[in-house]
Amino acid sequence: MALFSSTPNLPEPVDKSRPLADRMRPRTLDEFVGQEHILAPGKPLRVQIERDDAGSIIFWGPPGVGKTTLAHIIARMTRADFIEFSAVLAGIKEIKQVMADAEKARQYGTRTIVFVDEIHRFNKAQQDAFLPHVEKGNIRLIGATTENPSFEIISALLSRSRVYVLNPLSEEQIVELLQRALTDEERGLGDQHVTADVGALQKIAAYSSGDARSGYNVLEIATTLAKDAGDNRITGTIVESALQKRILRYDKAGEEHYNLISALHKSVRNSDPDAALYWLARMLEAGEDPLYIARRVVRMAVEDVGLADPNALSLSMAAKEAVDFIGLPEGNLALAEAVVYMSLAPKSNALYTAYGSVKDDVEHTVADPVPLHLRNAPTKLMKEVGYGKGYEYAHDYEEKVANMECLPENLRGRRYYHPTDQGVEKRIQERMEQIRKIRSGRS
Repeated sequence: MALFSSTPNLPEPVDKSRPLADRMRPRTLDEFVGQEHILAPGKPLRVQIERDDAGSIIFWGPPGVGKTTLAHIIARMTRADFIEFSAVLAGIKEIKQVMADAEKARQYGTRTIVFVDEIHRFNKAQQDAFLPHVEKGNIRLIGATTENPSFEIISALLSRSRVYVLNPLSEEQIVELLQRALTDEERGLGDQHVTADVGALQKIAAYSSGDARSGYNVLEIATTLAKDAGDNRITGTIVESALQKRILRYDKAGEEHYNLISALHKSVRNSDPDAALYWLARMLEAGEDPLYIARRVVRMAVEDVGLADPNALSLSMAAKEAVDFIGLPEGNLALAEAVVYMSLAPKSNALYTAYGSVKDDVEHTVADPVPLHLRNAPTKLMKEVGYGKGYEYAHDYEEKVANMECLPENLRGRRYYHPTDQGVEKRIQERMEQIRKIRSGRS
């Protein structure tokens, strides 16, 4: 397999053995569906293309929304040589060779577009290899990535490129593409003379999760199933047979992983059990590690519920143990129970903020020694130098509260924990006030 390929500007004869998604790739902006926010007349990418702006571009978006297609269209419209890299297979040696060829081509007036799919998979050294050639204008770099460029692409390359965000296609847009494929005799399935119920196409679109490529793949399978059944009509039943499992856009190591867990956490925090259940199911059905979710659920218990409902921590730990013990899919319900419980529980971040304040003092104040009266004195020498002197045993008092300072001298009187009036913390607040009154009375 070649590490990169050169694509001519003129359309090639259609090879019907190629996948439908590849055959139906739009060849012009007029054929392109979606991304109106950057491609409609007067929008930034359209203007850049029409003006033949030679600036480098990074396309950031989920799979199947047109990143590679746009790169091909730009190359065709600007009459540039098009070289496509595989970020998985190419190395520094291959990059340098292509850069040298592009530099020579420029001397003869030929422009070169270098398209790098999954550019986030290139390491820093590989990305650095493009920089001098981008700066000199030897190449126009177009990169495609499903990951956040801010984290995955070096700043020097990012600052020399325009980043365009591509959105998932709507169900209506995918239905439009599927209908076009069914009637296109040159590149699509028109020569199969197959029709499809509108509901069947809508079902494919719904299950494609905004990914046109996956929609085309399902349509191609459904067409074969319909023909094998001696029918020229794609029905909802045939679509269900073609669909093994809904395609959920997810990357357990990428940004979507963090987007979904963030949505789950914030739904719980906002006391929205329905949204919390939805985001939980999105992660579990996409194949997320249930123990990762369980760990995050424990964090929600201590960060957002806290002592307003101490049972939340116990329940979240029980859910983690249940998942570990019985596995999936049964363990999903244990997580669902914990998530709904915490969504409806009273909320308090008082403990979370208290610990943050303590941590700040630990980091930014002098680490005063432990007061002598709080130190144990197991030896005679330690007693002689004052260890334990002045210690008051709380159980000697009727209220079980001694009137002594337990913080170091430089933090005397500091208060960190301020309980809310939510749930159990309301009783905690009352108890703390009672303790203060006992100490104040003794003073």
